[in-house]
Amino acid sequence: MTALIRYHCSVLLLSQRYLAPVLLFVSLIVVLTSSDSGPLAATYSSCAGAMLLCSTWLTMTLAGLEDRTHRSVVVVGAGGSLKVLVALVCTALLSCLPLTGVGVVLPLLIGRHDPVAADLLLGALAQLICALTGVAVGLVCSRPVFRRQGYGLVLALALLFTVTLAQGLPVNLLFTDLLDGKESADLLGDTIVPLTAALVALVVGTAVTQVVTARKD
Repeated sequence: MTALIRYHCSVLLLSQRYLAPVLLFVSLIVVLTSSDSGPLAATYSSCAGAMLLCSTWLTMTLAGLEDRTHRSVVVVGAGGSLKVLVALVCTALLSCLPLTGVGVVLPLLIGRHDPVAADLLLGALAQLICALTGVAVGLVCSRPVFRRQGYGLVLALALLFTVTLAQGLPVNLLFTDLLDGKESADLLGDTIVPLTAALVALVVGTAVTQVVTARKD
């Protein structure tokens, strides 16, 4: 598994196709949080939204780097398509970790805040929840599932709008709580449900992707 993760990381880095989603992430944070002096919970909602977009795009990019022939060779060498898919998911999540650090620290540098530990933890958790959700969306909309990426892109946008705007869904509840003006310490307990839902979404997204790609292969 470690070798597969290193392989995916190498392919992503050499392709340089990670630059667009990463630059989008940083640009959104700079635009949305520059000179901000409000509650950090609300500030980190912007960072979480940027992470949702970036992780979706990054996952779709990572899953679509290989053509069908190349992917078949990797699957045979790895001993199964599930191992390759799990390694891809791990690579996508690992790629989001340094971005989470940027999303936690950058608003403090370009804004005016007096953070406490609860603020930083809440910001990291909010971005983790959106990263898990974004990876799940990116998987089911990736090229291995949709040969024509136009369809995958339309579905990805529809899913992102749904999870963000549909009332009652975990990500929407997370954003609502972050923007509610409460103290970060009071909101930490409210992240348990969205975090659990995001983990379930990732497992379901991985399973759906595996079933579809296995049939196509």
